[in-house]
Amino acid sequence: MTVEEQIGIAKAALEDKKALDVKAYDVRGLSGFADAFVVATGTAAPHLKALAAGVQAAMKGRGVESYRTSGDPASGWIVVDYVDVVLHVFSPEARAYYALEKLWAGAKQL
Repeated sequence: MTVEEQIGIAKAALEDKKALDVKAYDVRGLSGFADAFVVATGTAAPHLKALAAGVQAAMKGRGVESYRTSGDPASGWIVVDYVDVVLHVFSPEARAYYALEKLWAGAKQL
């Protein structure tokens, strides 16, 4: 499955669970550990958990298993690693604090 197909699945699952400000970035050539990042915001800890679980279920349904999941909804940040694509689900405060979009400012938005 291509990176773009994985991003499409993730974005659709996030939008289905009412994620806010969903964005994807192509970091090929900028990152040595992933080809793309998908970033989304949830409104509260239960919402973050539902967003990550929704993406995991959608990806698993298409035969794509996550390599690793880190973070805790209460911390405001959950990371799901699909090797080529990495999902970051943030609370509004954590997303503003970590500012991944600024870190990868040179990345093409998908």
